[in-house]
Parts: sequence; C-alpha cells; structure tokens
Amino acid sequence: MYPLLRPLLFSLDPETAHHATLDALKTAHNLGLLCIRHPTENPRTVMGLTFPNPVGLAAGLDKNGSYIDALSALGFGFIEVGTVTPRPQPGNPKPRMFRLPEAQAIINRMGFNNLGVDALVENVKCVKYRGILGINIGKNFDTPIDRAADDYLICLRKVYAHASYVAINISSPNTKNLRQLQGGDELGALLAQLKAEQESLANQHGKYVPLAVKIAPDLDKEQIQQIASLLIHHNIDGVIATNTTLSRDGVENLPHGTEAGGLSGAPVREKSTAVIRELATALNGALPIIGVGGILSGADAVEKIQAGAALVQIYSGMIYRGPDLVGETIKSVG
Repeated sequence: MYPLLRPLLFSLDPETAHHATLDALKTAHNLGLLCIRHPTENPRTVMGLTFPNPVGLAAGLDKNGSYIDALSALGFGFIEVGTVTPRPQPGNPKPRMFRLPEAQAIINRMGFNNLGVDALVENVKCVKYRGILGINIGKNFDTPIDRAADDYLICLRKVYAHASYVAINISSPNTKNLRQLQGGDELGALLAQLKAEQESLANQHGKYVPLAVKIAPDLDKEQIQQIASLLIHHNIDGVIATNTTLSRDGVENLPHGTEAGGLSGAPVREKSTAVIRELATALNGALPIIGVGGILSGADAVEKIQAGAALVQIYSGMIYRGPDLVGETIKSVG
C-alpha cells in the first residue's frame, strides 16, 4: 500500500510524516494488522553475532527505541536505534528535515534530538523483539569536544546490557565539531577509552558486546587509511560506512538543495561505496564493514557487498520505496 500512501505522506512536513508513519506502523502492529514478513535467508555471522539476514535498519529512524517491535515485523535482519545522548535534548530548530524527491534524497539537520539514554533503555526493556539490536550513541551538543569521551562512556555503560552491539557515532555533521573526533589523535584517544570500558563491562556483565564506529563519507584516502589503522590497533569490532554527506553535488540547484545538514539517499550512494571499497582494502579483513548510504534498490545493496561490506543498512530508501525495499534487498543480497 505504500505507493498509494506516499503522495499523502509527501504532502506533509517531512518530520510530521515521519512520526505519523511510525505511529501508524506501531498501531497496525499492536492490532495484529502488520503481516509484512520476509524470509530470513542466508544468516551471517558478523562481529561474533548471527544475523538472520544481512539487511538492517540504520540509526536515525527510531531515535528513542519506541518502535522496535513494529519495525522488526518488516523483516530486517537487525535494527539499530538512536543516536542517543546522555541527557535529553531537543535538537536543532525546525524545520530541520527536507525532501528532494527529484534526487530521491533527504537533507536533515536534526541534531541528535532524543529523550536521553535513560528513556531509550526503558523502552528497550519493554520490547518483545529478541533479534540483533544495535544502539547508536553520541554526545550532547553542549558537551565540549575535549570532553566528548565522557558522554560516550556514560551511554556505553547504560546501554551495554541491552545491546547486541553498540555503534559509536562520530560522524554526524549536525553536532558542532563532532567530526573532529575522526582525526588521528582524537580518535585514538577515544577508542582507547571505549575499548578499556568495553573490557570492564564485559567482565561485569559476563557478555561481550561488540563496538562499531560510524564514519563519514567525506573522507579522503589518507584519512580512511588512518582510521582503518586505528580501528585495527584498538581491536574495534566493526565499522559502519557511512553517515550523511556535506556534499551537494548534483542537488545544489534543486528546491532545498542548499539547506544546511547531512544529505542522504541516492546522491550519497557512490561516495559511500567508494569509502567502503577503500576501507575494505585498508582493513584487509581485520574487521567487518556495515555498508549504508544511498541504498534504494536491491542492486544498490549488492554494490555495497561487492565493495566489501558484510552487512547493509537502509533508511532514506524506506522513505522513497517503503517496506518493499526490505524484501527486495534481502532477496538480492541473499
């Protein structure tokens, strides 16, 4: 039914449509009306976890873990929620999300709007879903960049017992100076602290929860190689490539094309895949890559796998294609 509903949804403000769609999905699931299930073909073991299929939901769609059960009914092999921060924050002023239908793209400058890590943990405690759950963590907007590690450590401690893996978001373009954490010295210091805390928490909880770092598509070859070396050196379990881009190539003349924020959807596909390809060469199999960015068809997902990704995630493609994209992608990469 999504192709029929999309014109109505696209007549609404993007953020309003986002919440309305998720609320409707949750209601349908609670009433037993959601019967969109795709075969769980070709399970894969990545980061020591067994994924029923290699197609996941990227962070950002469900920031507070409020819709996990309903989203799981769409057939995803794993779900990633967040980004969550230690304290609740409203995010950037509205409007902060813009569709570019001509390019099958979205620009957002949400700014990590969320209810805080405690609210997310309470939501996760209540879900029936028992599949692979990633929790994506970040820092509050007003935490100085030289104290960013404190925020990541707070979130890691609070979500550790409830996550299958934890994603470290250091690549959103919508929190001031956040991408600075991708630099060599800053990244090395952050990874060292996170890895030490992971070891402590593993002993405390009696289980090992993998860490995956999410990076930007706006990196040159030297930066990618430096990040890969640091990920290997600190024994990080996985890397998510990529977040949204600051580039406006190909959309600068479209309505809303020059809005501030991160660009996602079809225009980021090639940049994301290029980073994955370069990263795969630099890592040489030392740790797995989760590919995300511009997947709007099964063929786009296959391209990510061929470039070196072990798993893929979708988000903006869901806005344009709806739930059918999940099944198509599972079938294509299976």
